[in-house]
Amino acid sequence: MTPNNEGLQVEEELGPDHAIERLGSARAAFVGRTLRGPVNRPILITTFTEFQHVFGGLWQPSPLGYAVEQFFDNGGREALIVRVINGARSATLTLRAGEGELRLRAVRPGTREYLRASVDYDNIAAQDSSDFNLTVQRVRVQGTAQVEDQEIFRKLSLQPEADNFLPLGIADSALIQLAGDIPAQRPDRTVDAASGLSIGYVNSNADGDDGAPLTDYDLIGRASDRTGLFALESADYFNLLCMPPLSREQDVGPIALLVGARFCKARRALLIVDPPSDWLTADDALQGMRGWNLANENALMYFPRVLAHDKLRGHFESFAPCGAVAGMLARCDEASPMWTPGKSDEAVLRPGYRPTCLVSEDRRMKLAALGVNTLHAVRSARIGLGARTLAAGAAANADWQYLATRRLALFIVNSIERGTRWVALAQPHIQVADLAAAQVRAFLEGLHEAGAFGTRRMQDAFFVVCDQRSEFHLVIGFAATRRNGFHSFRIVHSPAGSKVETVSLNPLSAGQYSPAELEWVESLASRLSE
Repeated sequence: MTPNNEGLQVEEELGPDHAIERLGSARAAFVGRTLRGPVNRPILITTFTEFQHVFGGLWQPSPLGYAVEQFFDNGGREALIVRVINGARSATLTLRAGEGELRLRAVRPGTREYLRASVDYDNIAAQDSSDFNLTVQRVRVQGTAQVEDQEIFRKLSLQPEADNFLPLGIADSALIQLAGDIPAQRPDRTVDAASGLSIGYVNSNADGDDGAPLTDYDLIGRASDRTGLFALESADYFNLLCMPPLSREQDVGPIALLVGARFCKARRALLIVDPPSDWLTADDALQGMRGWNLANENALMYFPRVLAHDKLRGHFESFAPCGAVAGMLARCDEASPMWTPGKSDEAVLRPGYRPTCLVSEDRRMKLAALGVNTLHAVRSARIGLGARTLAAGAAANADWQYLATRRLALFIVNSIERGTRWVALAQPHIQVADLAAAQVRAFLEGLHEAGAFGTRRMQDAFFVVCDQRSEFHLVIGFAATRRNGFHSFRIVHSPAGSKVETVSLNPLSAGQYSPAELEWVESLASRLSE
């Protein structure tokens, strides 16, 4: 979805004749409070200028705008923005209608949603006294003619039996909605206040409200109605999740971080956790990690916070680093693939940004052992430690303690899951299993040639098993760090949707596999033991 197309999202599902595409690996999702914009809808933006246009840009009460700015400044390319509110209220717009009035309300809440409306009777017959034309515009600043968006509704009617009955005619509007009763008389023609002759506009009222600062529960939202964090359920995909602090003074709480990490696991993404604002030194971080209870292979943390220029306040401020970290990872992925040895060993910020404190070599090593990575202002000659996740020894698989390995696995599984969705709706005469297996093998062969599986021979680098029943089952495995080891996943497609789960290569766990899958697993296990 783009700022200019916030309605239906149309996609073409690739078929067996298409190669599996490599998904982007650093699309970042940001969830939090913004100055304006659609609520609880993930909007894809590719520049900070787009963010300013749709969501209002930097706003002192909310760190989210700063995080998005730092994402693009540090190399980010794609961001999904979900605006969350806490009690924000939409401005109303009042049009005189004889002795009554027609009250409309802005779809988007907040004080910076500036609307104006105009009513005319052009091309409406004299006997159609219940019909009118309505033009609604969003303007950049109240009282100006800098139009950002416009909707025109022709021949709206106050008659319930009419095809273009007022509530039905504006039902799909992205700007306004009905806010009161339908008047007995159609709205008066809007005339220019100065001349009284030409068509004029009525500005929205100053009764909008930006609401209160967010709480953890606002940020989390509800899965049932896809609000807050769960609005991302309607997003195609994302790789990194950023939940900036609730305000300049309040960090995101543990319950929101826990739900965010679980959500990322379900969506095969990674949560970037900001270090608490009271971790001012490396010793503070080491002390804080002793009581840290979020050991998760789908979460990562970089310390310390970043020092950046606050354009609204005119001086340097300390900011949570999630946006800068997401941008840095995106920049690294553009420079070289995520599987390149040592590419993620050192996190270097772009000029204009620097860590709020220096971390000595011994403290850096101790933090890395706890799953905390260290940010740098310049590249150094020190030996890299390998970026870590927050698994810190608690990962189900030892490889998941390392960020590059975890990101590579998620990238492979996400690309294959998306690229094989066509099997759920394939025609009965198509040899689905054979075609899908060939498609996946070609994808993995391309990664092998690019060096994603190290020095493994092609035949030892991956395996693919397909089984078509009432649901389509695809079991894949690709090289792990340990010798002869594999990371194995099962992808299940059906008309109801797709799901992914990890599986074991243990042939004794026969209940996990169909007979066809089990034959492959037993054969593979036998070959690995030779």
